[in-house]
Amino acid sequence: MKLAVNVDHIATIREARRHTIPEPVLAALLAEQAGAEGIVCHIRSDRRHIKERDLHLLKQTVKTKLNIEMAATDEMKHIAMDIKPDIVSLVPERDEEITTEGGLDVLANEAHLQAHIQELRQAGIRVSIFVDPDTDQIDACQRVGVDLIEINTGKYADLKPGEKRDQALEEIGQAARNGAGSGLVIHAGHGLDYFNIRPVTAIPEMKEFSIGFAIVARAALVGIDRAVREMIALIQ
Repeated sequence: MKLAVNVDHIATIREARRHTIPEPVLAALLAEQAGAEGIVCHIRSDRRHIKERDLHLLKQTVKTKLNIEMAATDEMKHIAMDIKPDIVSLVPERDEEITTEGGLDVLANEAHLQAHIQELRQAGIRVSIFVDPDTDQIDACQRVGVDLIEINTGKYADLKPGEKRDQALEEIGQAARNGAGSGLVIHAGHGLDYFNIRPVTAIPEMKEFSIGFAIVARAALVGIDRAVREMIALIQ
């Protein structure tokens, strides 16, 4: 299994003081040197952390793969066409949310998403969808033309160990099996940390985890290199 590191919250710290440090691009390079096999960032409509400047520099410097999360809007599509990352991950977005709160409602937006995804793919960009562990939503992902999904693990991550968390984990596992059975590549992320990641790694269909906040929070105490290496040790 692979680890992709989200550097959004390095930029969040920078923007808290409207400063030039810490540098998310440097954080990405250090994460790669520590063994990360992908870099993730989310450019939001309000530009609360990642900016276009960051995307251009990340595109020039990331040696593994660059995955940019964004809403399925015309504005974001033009940014993707300009940057041409390895992967665009389509996510829902609300102005008042602290972070992404759930998976994209693919069923309610199939026609729009199909056209949007087709344009990105024609530009040579692979497209993923951040989706809840729901069979109908995952089936819709295949219909709109993606071959890669990231299953939202937020519900599982928010629960304490016990029957309800076990049930949430089983939902993730079933979704992964269904998606992989339909030919989709399965990634997962949202809320995963050093304490809850291990049960999810037991799902054989999982190919990659996208983790940001937990690694950045750990890195504030021990440094990025150690924080990334510790997470890799847990998922392998």
